[in-house]
Amino acid sequence: MLKSATLRTRRKLKVLFASSEVAPFSKTGGLGDVAGALPLALRECGCKVAVISPNYASIPEHFKSKMKHVGDFYVPLAWRRLYCGIEHLVHRGIDYYFIDNEYYFARDGMYGYFDDGERFAFFAKALVEAIGHIELLHCDILHCNDWQTALAPVFLREFYSGELYDNVKTVFTVHNVKFQGQYSDFMLGDVLGLHEVSAAVDQLHCDEQSINYMKGALRYSDEVTTVSPTYANELKQPYYGEHLEYEFQRRAESFQGVLNGIDTLLYDPEIDVCLPKNYSVKNLVGKKACKRALQKELGFEDNPDKLMVSFVGRLTAQKGLDLICYGMDNMMSRGIQMVVLGTGDKDYEDSMSYFDERYHDQFRAMLTFDTELAQRIYAGSDLFLMPSQFEPCGLSQMIAMRYGTLPVVRETGGLVDSVQPYNRFTKEGTGFSFAHFNADEMLDAIYSGAEIFWTQQDEWRNLQRQAMSVDFGWQRAADEYVDIYHRLHPEVIRYVTRKSGS
Repeated sequence: MLKSATLRTRRKLKVLFASSEVAPFSKTGGLGDVAGALPLALRECGCKVAVISPNYASIPEHFKSKMKHVGDFYVPLAWRRLYCGIEHLVHRGIDYYFIDNEYYFARDGMYGYFDDGERFAFFAKALVEAIGHIELLHCDILHCNDWQTALAPVFLREFYSGELYDNVKTVFTVHNVKFQGQYSDFMLGDVLGLHEVSAAVDQLHCDEQSINYMKGALRYSDEVTTVSPTYANELKQPYYGEHLEYEFQRRAESFQGVLNGIDTLLYDPEIDVCLPKNYSVKNLVGKKACKRALQKELGFEDNPDKLMVSFVGRLTAQKGLDLICYGMDNMMSRGIQMVVLGTGDKDYEDSMSYFDERYHDQFRAMLTFDTELAQRIYAGSDLFLMPSQFEPCGLSQMIAMRYGTLPVVRETGGLVDSVQPYNRFTKEGTGFSFAHFNADEMLDAIYSGAEIFWTQQDEWRNLQRQAMSVDFGWQRAADEYVDIYHRLHPEVIRYVTRKSGS
């Protein structure tokens, strides 16, 4: 007779997805997009999913007014006992839970405060505590994301036991290794209450006087993932690993990259209400109208033969702004039209303003954040420039391809995994790429695309169709995550809710 531990049952795997931000409630970047979209896809794969996040003051009132208070308790955090309320909201069929503590989260912004280390230590401890207090938060998988939730697997294993908690397996996803949560080791005793737990002390220390929240998650989590296969390989190298490369190397057997997706309903040129004219992979006529409308909006010459290049993103060194600045005069000398949309470091904003003034008939700097304008730019451009130093995944290149705008990318991270370079012999490809972080290589890639645009319009349209046909939906990523979950809980047979990917 089989022991009870080996009996297999068919049921929905229960997943608690923890993130410091989740769209549409709170968002500063790609993490919010992932936390807003991936749980929906996990549900379609047969999981029972709940999402947990802080109850920020900045969450729009039309969401706050619908939240229901479902419980409260006190969280032990070193010598403190801190109030924690749990607010609940159902949105698009997903249960969202919000950790409520006004001292920590009723602030104007989400990040950037002197006590962020304490704030997110509280969040991590509170969400683990909530599993024991709120029945609907009982779970098989606790899926944590980035440094703000990195202490949850540590707290779970060091402070909690019993059948309920012993059943919980942890997955930790690294979205950007540059932000790790590094603080003085004074925090071990005063905030975390781990100063007398020798295993935690040893594994959290990154040097003699500092601790690293992310390192704790890399040591304590059952599985570790990141947001693209190539980035997973890069993180094992000193150039990309930000002093954690050894941690990723030692987790090699339980560390993998899963390429992110995009919301294919939000980013769909066939139904996008932001566009002056809709179009599809079968009928690209509307894209020409979008380009003419964008040229008019930016004050450029209304000329379909002018190559329109765009950049949408943060104006930072990571995104390759140094290469763009270096190559600008060269691009302008070739008659290229270009638009840059985004905000960021002042030096780069000033540089973009200078180029706008100097090349006002060809170049426009839109130093703002405007989602509707972004979608008009994606639709109206010919090439999309993304020459990143490093790129864990990147969403902009996927969105651009969805709109038939061919990306020019550096071969790093998720850009390698999502953009197939054009092959002039086989005619395959969805964009153009270059290997080294070098402005001349970037310009060569741009002009490779420009040459096809200027001289081979049939081939250009074929490339557009190939780019638009790539499936960047979240279902593929969700399938991979569910495979990981079931490796951690082999006693639970996958609950199939759809025919494909099962």
